Amino acid sequence: MFNFLKKKNSVDLLAPVSGTVIAIEEVKDSVFSEKMMGDGFAIDTTGSTFVACDSGVITMIFETKHAYGMTLSNGVEILVHIGLDTVKEKGTGFKALVSEGEQVEAGTPIIEIDREYLLDKGYDLTTPVIFTNQSTYKSIEANLGKKVIAGKDIAATYIKKD
Repeated sequence: MFNFLKKKNSVDLLAPVSGTVIAIEEVKDSVFSEKMMGDGFAIDTTGSTFVACDSGVITMIFETKHAYGMTLSNGVEILVHIGLDTVKEKGTGFKALVSEGEQVEAGTPIIEIDREYLLDKGYDLTTPVIFTNQSTYKSIEANLGKKVIAGKDIAATYIKKD
């Protein structure tokens, strides 16, 4: 609806996981909140399946499966970091559903987590979504406060550089 109002170079990103969109500055880890890795947004998760935000290539799945990187079909690179300090689990509670180098479409399941296990261990499952190559976009407009469903709802829009 109202697509004619969209900016010419804007691109919508689907939610990588179900939950509520929050500002990156609200993440309780300074590496993300202070944008040391790049700008972005985060999701206060309610879901257990993490999906591709857009079509592209899976460029990296960490050995511990707590994070994955994608290069979108337009060249924008993103990192989805599942929870805070979850790397400490060394992969326990995480299951990769795709492989590095795999071409995926928006909504393709990438990682599944054992949500109860990770919460019982005391992990914060807030998930930062970071744009790692700033040279490809001008700005990010997250749908702050919006409840989103993984692969179905728009979590953020970014404006590409000309």
